[in-house]
Amino acid sequence: MRVAVIGGGITGLSTAWSLTKAGIETTLFERGAIPNPLGASGDHHRIIRRAYGSQGGYQRRITEAYAAWDEMWNDLGRSHLLASGFLLVSLYEGDMSDQMRQGLADQNDPHETMPGAEAVRRYPYLDANNVRAVTFSPEGGALMCRHIATDLAKWLTDHGCNVRDHTQIGSVDHETGEVRTCDGEIHQFDRIVIAAGAWVLDLVPALGSELTPWRTAVAYLDPPADLAESWANSPVILETGGESDGYVLPPARGAGLKFGTGRHKIKSPPDQNRDVAPDEARQILNHFAPTFARLDEYRVTDVVSCAYTFTRDEHFLTRRIGKSTIVSACSGHGYKFGAAVGRRVARSLLDGDDPALYRWIEARD
Repeated sequence: MRVAVIGGGITGLSTAWSLTKAGIETTLFERGAIPNPLGASGDHHRIIRRAYGSQGGYQRRITEAYAAWDEMWNDLGRSHLLASGFLLVSLYEGDMSDQMRQGLADQNDPHETMPGAEAVRRYPYLDANNVRAVTFSPEGGALMCRHIATDLAKWLTDHGCNVRDHTQIGSVDHETGEVRTCDGEIHQFDRIVIAAGAWVLDLVPALGSELTPWRTAVAYLDPPADLAESWANSPVILETGGESDGYVLPPARGAGLKFGTGRHKIKSPPDQNRDVAPDEARQILNHFAPTFARLDEYRVTDVVSCAYTFTRDEHFLTRRIGKSTIVSACSGHGYKFGAAVGRRVARSLLDGDDPALYRWIEARD
């Protein structure tokens, strides 16, 4: 079997890794560099955690995700998971942090909840006037995306995968298995995996009724000097409370302190609106003012735009069209499942059980 994997983000890299381990002749195509800073997997770090609120299916799949990452760390010879644990910051009863805390309780996942005053003593970057309670769970942390991509690309090359970075795909014939590059090359494959992230609709426009591309951005900051140590030793913050839909990743392994929010996004194709507006960092930080003290003392070091696809309910999507399997992990929350998704996609190509792949990917059980 000859397989093409289109997309060098975490899903494509992990699928190629699993196929190569199984002895399948695999070619990986990536439109840019690996890691590609324009892709959803190209940022410095992403959160892994158990808490999922109402999306219990994904919470139950995290154990498999951890097992897949452990398999990958064994192959790469080192781990790129910083196991700091994670925080849920609640500003009022019933907010998203409260819902995620309840999800942890419902599934008996480890966590402790502390009142706001104690939380501010532990984490002095929090605003004592607004924080109601904070939940800490030890099972979570940060996945270092760029380190993972760099090591996976090298592993793939060393183990016989044909890695074609800086190679953009112009078209795919799903029925015949023909793949044409924008440079005019024509390749023939028995199966194709399309894991092109926000660019998936360029190759599979028929999915436009189910997938919507969005453009968002994150801000990197330097905190006040007296808070630097607190941030350096902080868990990742999965939910910043209230209506912020925010998250924060502390500085680690060359990556800065990152603030992001699901409220800062617009519908946009992935190659448009990528420039950062002069006031964009302030737009992002305005969502965090109730949670963090002294935000006006933080210095902006960078603002980076990101491109994602979403389904209406933010569940992942997979479809089979002819010889092609299309996989789209919606928003940044897909990254933590990347290694497990790659193993599942590879398995479906080998055993032909597409329904099992659909059930696992969409996580509705």
